[in-house]
Amino acid sequence: MAESSPAPTALATVYGYPRQGPGRELKKAVEGYWAGRTTDAELLDVAAGLRRDNWRRLAEAGIDEVPTGDFSLYDHVLDTTVMVGAIPPRHRAAVRADPLDGYFAMARGTQDVAPLEMTKWFDTNYHYLVPELGPDTVFAADPSKPVSELREALALGHNPRPVLVGPVTYLLLAKPAPDAPADFDPLTLLDRLLPVYAEILAALHEAGARWVQLDEPTLVQDQPQAVLDAVAGCYQRLGSLTERPKILVAGYFDHLGEALSVLAHAPIEGLGLDLTGPAAANLNDLAAAGGLPGKRLIAGVVDGRNIWINDLEKSLSTLATLLGLAGQVDVAASCSLLHVPLDAAAETEIDPEIRPWLAFARQKTAEIVALARGLNRGVRAISDDLTDNREALESRRTSALTRDPAIRERAAAVTGQDTRRAEPYAERARAQRNHLDLPLVPTTTIGSFPQTAELRAARADLRAGRIDQDAYDARMEAEIRAVLAFQEESGLDVLVHGEPERNDMVQYFAEQLDGYIATQQGWVQSYGSRYVRPPILAGDISRPHPMTLRWTTYAQSQTSRPVKGMLTGPVTMLAWSFVRDDQPLGETARQVALALRDEVADLEAAGTAVIQVDEPALRETLPLRAADRPAYLAWATEAFRLATAGARPRTQIHTHMCYAEFGEIIAAIDDMDADVISLEAARSHMQVAEELAQAGYPREVGPGVYDIHSPRVPGVEEVASLLRKGLSAIPADRLWANPDCGLKTRAWPETRDSLENLVTAAKQIRTEITSSSA
Repeated sequence: MAESSPAPTALATVYGYPRQGPGRELKKAVEGYWAGRTTDAELLDVAAGLRRDNWRRLAEAGIDEVPTGDFSLYDHVLDTTVMVGAIPPRHRAAVRADPLDGYFAMARGTQDVAPLEMTKWFDTNYHYLVPELGPDTVFAADPSKPVSELREALALGHNPRPVLVGPVTYLLLAKPAPDAPADFDPLTLLDRLLPVYAEILAALHEAGARWVQLDEPTLVQDQPQAVLDAVAGCYQRLGSLTERPKILVAGYFDHLGEALSVLAHAPIEGLGLDLTGPAAANLNDLAAAGGLPGKRLIAGVVDGRNIWINDLEKSLSTLATLLGLAGQVDVAASCSLLHVPLDAAAETEIDPEIRPWLAFARQKTAEIVALARGLNRGVRAISDDLTDNREALESRRTSALTRDPAIRERAAAVTGQDTRRAEPYAERARAQRNHLDLPLVPTTTIGSFPQTAELRAARADLRAGRIDQDAYDARMEAEIRAVLAFQEESGLDVLVHGEPERNDMVQYFAEQLDGYIATQQGWVQSYGSRYVRPPILAGDISRPHPMTLRWTTYAQSQTSRPVKGMLTGPVTMLAWSFVRDDQPLGETARQVALALRDEVADLEAAGTAVIQVDEPALRETLPLRAADRPAYLAWATEAFRLATAGARPRTQIHTHMCYAEFGEIIAAIDDMDADVISLEAARSHMQVAEELAQAGYPREVGPGVYDIHSPRVPGVEEVASLLRKGLSAIPADRLWANPDCGLKTRAWPETRDSLENLVTAAKQIRTEITSSSA
């Protein structure tokens, strides 16, 4: 009898890695370049050093195949726009004059040229820059970035796999260019785009790439047959190329559904599948599709989006099942590790009981390597890893830190009456107008004002003991007085205290709620050079004391105009945290909502007339599959109402959302029953106002007229033009004027000029309304 050939050795790999560096070196270099402190050569040298360090650490950890092309100075979708030559006409001159400055102009805009629109990357908190495409778009291949980074890795002796955004996903993520018909479908450009991808694949092949990964995460969403047909045609063409590397297509964030069979039968050599959470359905779907005989499967069994340790025994069982479904099974995280912090070992202040439960990028890399070793050599080869893993999982499951009976009893006692305000909106609106006495098109801001170096230094001084609490409070009070004085002088109608005491809109509250854990070095990229430290939701949530009352009441004591109380909503508290995975999200949201309900009651009792409960993450957390959305929206909107429904009729409840597509959740926005909603609208030219009008939204709306993610100052006429467009959809007595989002990342000079222009434009619009009705 002939001997059977040995099973292929499973490789350990990742799709991508955090870009910022252990000390956020990339952020500092990029912002230094923008400020003129860093030259282009110095910036690019920092970036090259970070890539080298990432590859070295991955290789030393035991990763067999490292990703290239995943590193970006700002955004990987913007990198793809450059790679395929889809530069918007308004940016071409800047790109020709200086490619690096032109790149950042597309991301951030200039005083004269608007940036690309920004929106959420699927249901994550990462933001990407939306390509603008039209019938006249001409693509042109520029493989210089992926080729040069591939060559860097090869020269250092690594086994690299270039990672690119796939052509179908790139087109599905795009929007019609400003001069394109509104109903233009970017996917119609696929035949025009594929030769460009063929050229890029050929260039990578010539440079030494053996495999190339094409990411197609849009295929985990519900797609019509036309898109599936386009996918089949796309990979038939790319798979039939003669001068190319082997192609691996990766889908992640959910299961591929109907697209799995399409890709399984395409003439490509490999497929990457997410096998965590709801995406675990990929296992059965793969079996139903007949598996991947003779092909490579990268099994994403380690959760790339959360920070809890993997259940190694469960993952090994899944991997063993997959061995019979593919010619080669390799081990990876479910998606790029871009979405988690770098190293849990840096969190020296976290409770020692909790620390073994955590896995950041470096720990997840170790899990991937251990699983590949266990798959190749058997469980005895990783017996110590398995023992430690079992103990940590059991410790978390049984810990008193994770469960509080009193909190669970209160949450279980919530009734439907607790989640509805006692009076309908029309009655509340009359009471609020009488109480607040605001003009037509009232002006306000979203909440935060610039977080200056002095404010950050004050927080650092307090932490380090260089100043005491009284000195810190005095600094915060002085800043609040200055912010209020500016708002009064500018003529804003509803004021904010500016949030000088807050480090982040989620972290600030998490640090004051029992059940949350704050990190010290857990930075994650949100967009560009903006990094956040998502807190960890480890146990049942409660509010031991008021969180915002001290600063809100101080601010109100300094002015006769209304000052908004500012809270972060329950869904956003979950979405921008690393949530517990041992109970349904709806249960956790209810606990957070009850804590916020107590805060609303305290603010109202202290005389706060306007309370804003921000929910910018409501849309981003929407499940990618339509079948899962009704259940999510039911608990998400209930949580918001539970937090706010106890307010009196004359207390005006605001909410805020930003940088997402809102059309498909307008019914849910209505169900939140907020009195006023402010939304991002400047980059999308008031599209959301039109969508709300078409849906018959009956409440007050503040569609943003000032894009705060760009340093440019909008002129008075620009703001007035947007307000006029808003008035075409929203009646004057329900329209507000406000920026798109908070101002913490902006500098004071541009903030002053922009808000003064906003107020002037609103006054101009009021005059026009009065004149037209006379």
